[in-house]
Amino acid sequence: MLSLQGAQMLQKLENSLRKSLPASLKVYGTVFHINQGNPFKLKALVDKWPDFNTVVVRPEEQEMTDDLDHYTNTYQIYSKDPKNCLEFLGSPEVINWKQHLQIQSSHASLNEVIQNLAAIKSFKAKQTECILYMAPETARKLAPSLLDTKNLSSTGGRPKVINQELFKLSSLDVTHAALVNKFWLFGGNERSQRLIERCIRAFPSYCLLGPEGNPVSWGLMDQTGEIRMAGTLPEYREQGLVSHVVYSQTQDLDKLGFPIYSHTDKSNKAMQNMSHTLNHIIMPCTWNQWNCVPL
Repeated sequence: MLSLQGAQMLQKLENSLRKSLPASLKVYGTVFHINQGNPFKLKALVDKWPDFNTVVVRPEEQEMTDDLDHYTNTYQIYSKDPKNCLEFLGSPEVINWKQHLQIQSSHASLNEVIQNLAAIKSFKAKQTECILYMAPETARKLAPSLLDTKNLSSTGGRPKVINQELFKLSSLDVTHAALVNKFWLFGGNERSQRLIERCIRAFPSYCLLGPEGNPVSWGLMDQTGEIRMAGTLPEYREQGLVSHVVYSQTQDLDKLGFPIYSHTDKSNKAMQNMSHTLNHIIMPCTWNQWNCVPL
């Protein structure tokens, strides 16, 4: 196991991961933001260097002080050989299996390894598999072979027009974290609210302010560079507001040179329709998260 140190090694890792898109997307996005200032104090571990098979990105140990905080205790994994990385992932120096934790990866096949480790290390692992999307702006730059013009929306990738007298584009501040937390599928507790607050402080966030001057629709970015936690107040849904937020977010993040991607639950048809409207591209791999709890 090697912890990659210094700008040169981390830039070399980013360049290598770019060549493995889209399978490396979650880890690539995370390493990209490590190289942009690393606001979440993450580190990258490899099984060997420079010809690595497996990369694990995780927080520094001093960040992981709460054994029950799986939002902080989160690991992103990319492997060229997902079925043969059990020994590396089983090392306590790589993953602290005694904590409540999350693993995120574009490899659904990692489930077999994680369930085997669950039997060895005595924990319970629950997999969530979602649709993974890449913004067309990112695909053009990083993975043009993924662009399929036949499947593009007739809208030209733009959302429908909204009443800009009623709704003003703005950004979130930390006081809005409780609102985001209330409607986030994976949130709704104190630890998730702390993550949301941290994301708002560290990364660009977007919202539409309604007639009262409060957020009615919003979108954030997490430590992996993924567009996440998007939502709209129930009374303002079905007006295309979140499409407008995500479109504005995508345009701005693209100007900053950020890779742009997101995921959607397989049952969430409204967000799938939004992604189609904005010409976001379904990846051949999926978004996977494992919630792991020691027994």
